[in-house]
Amino acid sequence: MPELPEVETIVRALRRAPGDEHIAGNRPGPSLLGRRISAAELLWEGTLAWPDAQTFTRRLPGQTVQDIYRRGKLAVLQLDQDALLAHLRMSGDLRVEEGSSSPRLPHDRAVIHFGENLRLVFNDIRKFGRLWLTPDPQTVLGGLGPEPLDENLTPEVFYQRLHARRRQLKPLLLDQTFLAGMGNIYTDEALHRARLHPLTPSDRVSFEQASRLLEAIRHVLRAGIRANGASIDWVYRGGSFQLTMAVYGRAGKPCPVCGQPVQRIVIGQRGTHFCPVCQPFVDTPEEHNGQY
Repeated sequence: MPELPEVETIVRALRRAPGDEHIAGNRPGPSLLGRRISAAELLWEGTLAWPDAQTFTRRLPGQTVQDIYRRGKLAVLQLDQDALLAHLRMSGDLRVEEGSSSPRLPHDRAVIHFGENLRLVFNDIRKFGRLWLTPDPQTVLGGLGPEPLDENLTPEVFYQRLHARRRQLKPLLLDQTFLAGMGNIYTDEALHRARLHPLTPSDRVSFEQASRLLEAIRHVLRAGIRANGASIDWVYRGGSFQLTMAVYGRAGKPCPVCGQPVQRIVIGQRGTHFCPVCQPFVDTPEEHNGQY
């Protein structure tokens, strides 16, 4: 947390291009596109993954924001010479402040100034988030898997990738080198919608199941983006996707499909929610049109 829909909501708020207002509306502030950086402050050096603090504060001033986009769970500000990347991890957030009198918050880690009356603040309570300033964003992004919403990720490609990895579905979908942007919430919701047990071996998934899973992943992510993400704790606020969750965080409550209690197990040190009736565990291949 934040996951793909939450980061996408933040990015659209920073960009605030026409058409994004209804998604980023819970985060006030002007667009940063075209804004020129006047100064940079690093309040906690541990936030910076690359380069060193002196280079960071020296290179940023004078550069202009050319583009703002999301890749996986990272927010990217493309500048004149460099790219500024932010990985929010467990508790990071980016906020835009207007005016000259906004007080510093206790967990602010870095501040990017755009003149005297506008700034971008990176806040991170748990200190897991990181910033990079690099002339080549692929040095950070190059190892990420495909975007779940990318049209080039066809059911055939997704099926082949599942079978090439031969891992349990839940930890595989959380692996950012396999699929960029998925996290605990949306993975549990997608597996429930696809009627697949989280421990199902990926190489035992039929082509029909793979197609169903890819559709389910896209459905829950798009729903999450429309809802401005999910607000489930003190870290991220403003979204409403939690109001429609079928299984995540609902251990012991009835499954909205069959009425049986939702179960919670731990897979790879991650709490995992599923319905044992709608998502039965089957460790044998399910034949479909001769494809496995």
